[in-house]
Formats: sequence, structure tokens, C-alpha cells
Amino acid sequence: MPEATVSGDVTLHYEDTGGDGRPVVLIHGWPLSGRSWQAQVPALAAAGYRVVTYDRRGFGESDGPLTGYDYDQLSDDLANLVEHLDLQDTTLVGFSMGGGEVARYLSRQGSDRIRSVVFASAVPPYLLHGRDNPDGPLKKTEAAKMAASLTANRDAFFDSFITEFFSADGELKVTEEQRQEAIDMAQQANKNAALQTMTAFGATDFRDDLAAVTVPTLVIHGDSDATVPFEGSGKRTHEAIPGSRLVVIADGPHGVNVSHADEFNEALLDFLAT
Repeated sequence: MPEATVSGDVTLHYEDTGGDGRPVVLIHGWPLSGRSWQAQVPALAAAGYRVVTYDRRGFGESDGPLTGYDYDQLSDDLANLVEHLDLQDTTLVGFSMGGGEVARYLSRQGSDRIRSVVFASAVPPYLLHGRDNPDGPLKKTEAAKMAASLTANRDAFFDSFITEFFSADGELKVTEEQRQEAIDMAQQANKNAALQTMTAFGATDFRDDLAAVTVPTLVIHGDSDATVPFEGSGKRTHEAIPGSRLVVIADGPHGVNVSHADEFNEALLDFLAT
């Protein structure tokens, strides 16, 4: 059922399937909302898990304040939700920019409430290319161009971005209905929030945060991700976390939880069962 909780003075929209099963918190990517997990929630609930989704501040049905879009605050929002629901033995699943919240949560809050974590098509360890991060896949010029495009024409930007989000080697891997549904989610985003979080996920260095990840970890990524390329993100995250499990989905775009939902769910459920 839809619910709301307060993180500071910000109200976050969340949905909780309830029940006595182990909790799994699904953290959505940019610029979507908790609705983006609709292919996962029924599968997880049918397997007996308590599934929680929520809308990040500034997205979906959550409040969109002027500030608070750095990863310290975003991970604190996650912590406030986990504490509000008194979740224990929890698995955190962070998709795309949501992987940053997972990493920062563990470095700030520790793992007392956490059983395991999943980085799905996720932005860690550090996207922005630079002399101290030569393997970062995001050039500063490209980051600036993205921000300028979103500012100039929001509708055109989201149309193009979502198409790439679901494409592998230039081929759309979802239905037009699924693409349009994602565009509709993106259109719910507060523009100020979208711009500030774009900067946050592109320019935040999670390398030290990953050192705090000591719980069982799954890294799942599409091998044809054009938005957050596997070589510069998922592969490096797997290498940075000793003992982590890696699942690479062939022909998978960024939005692999939608395009390859069955394979994604199988990998996730297999990991949760261990």
C-alpha cells in the first residue's frame, strides 16, 4: 500500500508489500521512480519477500525541496526509511544512481540492519573521467552537455535519454509502451532535482564507500549498457568488493531490469536465496 514518511522536513512516498518475509528495498534510477520496479515487485513478493520501493526526493510522488540532493542526504533519506519501517536483515538493491545510495549508506550507517546488497547497472565506483580516475566513463564535456540539454528542452532530452536507456547497440530492447511509461515517470521529476542529482551521480566518488561494503554483494549489469558502461562501472565495482558475485546479462542495455526482466529476476532471487 502507498505510504509516506518524513526525512527531515521532506515527505517521501513509498510502497510496502508488508508481510513477515525478509525485507528487500528497491532504490530506483535517474530520472524514474519506484514504479520502475514493477517487473520485480511481484516476483519478489511471490517468493516470500517483503518488498519496499520508494521515490527519491524530487522524483515520483515525493517532495521536491530546493536542496538536499547530494549523496550524504540521499543516503540519509534511505536510512530514515529503513529506520521508520524498522527493517532488519535487509537487502538493499540500488539501480543506476541508486547504487550510490547503497554504497554511501554502508559507509555512513554501517551494516547492522543490512544482510546483503545489490548494485544493478549502478554508477559506482566513480563515473567522472579525470587524471585521478582514468577509467571513469563520463567525460566532463559530456556531463555538461547533458545538463545543458535537460535545461534547454526537457521533453526532447527525456525522449532521447530514455531511448538510450533501453537500447543496446542502437536497438531498442523494450516495447514502445514501456519506453513511454518510463518517459512518463521522468516527466514527474522536479527539474531542479533532476539537474542536481545528475551532477551528484556523475561527479561523486564512491571508491572509499565501496571499501565499507563487507556484506554479501551482487553486481548485475548489461554488457551493452550505453548509459553506465559496464567496463567503467559494474566491472570495477565487482573488482573493488572482495567476494562479490557478478552477473553480466548478454545484450543488456542500461534498463536491464525491464528489458531482460526474467534474467534479472532469476539472478536476484538466486542471490537472495543464499
